Amino acid sequence: MTNEHTTDLIAAYNHHAEERNHMHIADWKVRERGQFLDMLKKRKAATLLEIGSGPGRDATFFQQAGLDVTCTDQSPEMVRLCREKGLKAEVRPFQSLGFPNGTFDAVFGLNCLLHVPKAELRGVLEEIRRVLKPGGLFYMGVYGGPDTEGVWEQDTYEPKRFFAMYTDERLLKAVGGVFTIVYFNTVPLEAGNPYFQSLVLEAPL
Repeated sequence: MTNEHTTDLIAAYNHHAEERNHMHIADWKVRERGQFLDMLKKRKAATLLEIGSGPGRDATFFQQAGLDVTCTDQSPEMVRLCREKGLKAEVRPFQSLGFPNGTFDAVFGLNCLLHVPKAELRGVLEEIRRVLKPGGLFYMGVYGGPDTEGVWEQDTYEPKRFFAMYTDERLLKAVGGVFTIVYFNTVPLEAGNPYFQSLVLEAPL
């Protein structure tokens, strides 16, 4: 990602951190994280990394369920809000998470990797796979449907944010080269595009 896009993303999320801390969590997002937690319980997962954690509301859910949770986000304001909730949190980019190989049983990433340029997604997925234990699970949720990439000119955030979106076919091809696809589902949202793409991926043994 260009330095300009990264700088703009951090500024946008710093500015909206408190607002996002108090936003209503949509019912479908509650269902998605609950289903992932059920999968983790069946596998007796103990440690979870949330990437792009925002203010830490999903991380708090997983921590309260008994997981040892670590958060990363590029926004210092988001990391501050995570720490205020008693979460372990660090300012880290997706491309360099900074943890030893095979640290975590699971990784959770909801609506964060859609900010990664398509040319960089493979490297980010490989970094996530690196910090996962063999056989560990990665939840990846993004908005998609249209095949687009660039700054969203209709964005209400300032600076306007960069988004990369995929058709189902292209997304599955992109992740399938790095992980085994355990689960894929789409969730329709408001009328029109985009919709939500939900994946559970497994790190190779």
